[in-house]
Amino acid sequence: MKRVALIGCGGIGNYHLGHLLQFDDVKVAGACDLIAERAEGVAAKTGGQAFTDFRRMYDTVKPDMVFVCVPPTQHGEIELESVKRGIPMFIEKPIALDLELAQEIDEAITKAGLITAVGFQCRYSNIVEPTLQFTRDNQIVFVECARIGGVPAVEWWRVKSQSGGQLVEQTIHQLDMIRYAAGEPKSVYSMTTRGFVKGWENYDTDDLTVTAITFESGALGSVSSGCYAASGAAFDSKITFSTPDSRLDHYIIDRVNIYGAKPPEAKSGLVVQGDGTMASSSDGQVTIKDDGRAGITCDRTFVEAVISGDGSKIRSPYHDALKSLAFGLAANESMDTKKVVDVVQFA
Repeated sequence: MKRVALIGCGGIGNYHLGHLLQFDDVKVAGACDLIAERAEGVAAKTGGQAFTDFRRMYDTVKPDMVFVCVPPTQHGEIELESVKRGIPMFIEKPIALDLELAQEIDEAITKAGLITAVGFQCRYSNIVEPTLQFTRDNQIVFVECARIGGVPAVEWWRVKSQSGGQLVEQTIHQLDMIRYAAGEPKSVYSMTTRGFVKGWENYDTDDLTVTAITFESGALGSVSSGCYAASGAAFDSKITFSTPDSRLDHYIIDRVNIYGAKPPEAKSGLVVQGDGTMASSSDGQVTIKDDGRAGITCDRTFVEAVISGDGSKIRSPYHDALKSLAFGLAANESMDTKKVVDVVQFA
């Protein structure tokens, strides 16, 4: 049985813990958090040990893998120390707020040949393959994306220097999916506004950002990211991949709607796909629903990769996640400089 360490025992740490407790070939042997009570709470559930110092946990537990679930500003020492010790890492997004630091970590991982995964679980949804097939089979001209929500009740999230803002901390899932399906962005130009969100203490981030994108393919795109919404009626958040005669609307971890193009294995009426349901309507729309297993599949893929020593099935290793971070940070730089910014490219 493989020993797992968990660093960061807050909301996202417990999200992954819920998956790990379902696997009979791993044991969460150590839990670490700067708030001792959180680590002790995880240890009570797992029978493992609680720590407030991750190095001491490593010395004691000697884990076979680690899940790093810390706020954006706490990345760096944990990853570099893990690489030194040869511990495969699952790292929550965003992987850093400093691109140079992320590059340093990436170079160390590559040199060590370490198995890594990043928490872009949306790539593991069953609605992703139809999206990828659509973008492979059709010429994408325009990508339109919006993620409009509210303000999370997490103090550090409300400070842009600590979270990266909503675009980098939350909407990076959409940026990652856009890259995965439509290809690499070449340059971005971003605008931002504040003053609409009220009632929060220590609120210092953007209410809404709008980013124009030029893709390497020549296609154009836009991403709107806002935390001004007071209810779900504020906006229909989705990613639209548009072609000259068809489109696909991708609602992350929910469904895809396909219009105009012949969908994968489409038939009249109701089609059961095995990993989701496809329903065809009279207006030519086809809907494929998410099966709810993306998160656990993401975590299981990493665990199996560590056990087997083969990371080829991991859909978002650290090096690829670095590209999504560069996308988001380029948009933030454009907000600051009010200029078009080239997205840093990585081979």
